[in-house]
Amino acid sequence: MDNATVATHPHTHETAVAAEHEHVMLPQHRHHFETPEQQREAGTFGMWLFLLTEIMFFGGLFFAYLLYRNWYNPAFVAASNQLSIPLGAANTAILISSGFFMALGVWAAEVKKKNLLVIFLVLTTIFGLAFLGIKYVEYKEKFELHHVPGASFDVSQFINPHAYGLKEQPLAPDMAQKTQVFFFLYFAMTGMHALHMIIGIVLLFWLTWRAHRGEFSAGYVAPIENFGLYWHFVDIVWLFLFPLLYLINRHPV
Repeated sequence: MDNATVATHPHTHETAVAAEHEHVMLPQHRHHFETPEQQREAGTFGMWLFLLTEIMFFGGLFFAYLLYRNWYNPAFVAASNQLSIPLGAANTAILISSGFFMALGVWAAEVKKKNLLVIFLVLTTIFGLAFLGIKYVEYKEKFELHHVPGASFDVSQFINPHAYGLKEQPLAPDMAQKTQVFFFLYFAMTGMHALHMIIGIVLLFWLTWRAHRGEFSAGYVAPIENFGLYWHFVDIVWLFLFPLLYLINRHPV
């Protein structure tokens, strides 16, 4: 196209460029973003910003736990010994496996393998549900032992552990009451983590349905990538919770 033609038809060049951009636009592209890449970067930045607020939230819980553990160490040690290491370790292995399949799901989306993406998302969901199932078993045991903070909380197992067949050092009644602080933080921290798991599993069902429809098979993978960041964050939080709650100062009982 020569300069005379451009001068005669000033909008011809702009129309051609717009047509070229329109040709590569995906249906999911929002009009207020100049390019799909800009939209993808904005979404990723938003997810990292959200995860930063989550880090600050869980960081406050971790700080409170470490502070109270320093103040009431005998009570926290005795209460921690009531948690099941095999169940906690099983949940750790389950979450690591779910994170692995989620990473494979992101890869499958990027290489446009629809069927593999659906399979990996389903496997991630199954492992997430297995984690919640084990957590339900743990919570049920705490309710049965009256180790849920509140009016029905029972400290007799910590004051006279030998009567329950436990090889723990007996705690004074006032220190035994501080085990309630441990279990309050235990339910607060693991409960918030479980809530994040439930939200993630709901999103996994939604993403699996969309993946089955082929929405992520044409190069639009931002939702899968951003959800992968969220799911890995949930996994990492548990990798901190497991040693803090289950393993520190642990000894055979």
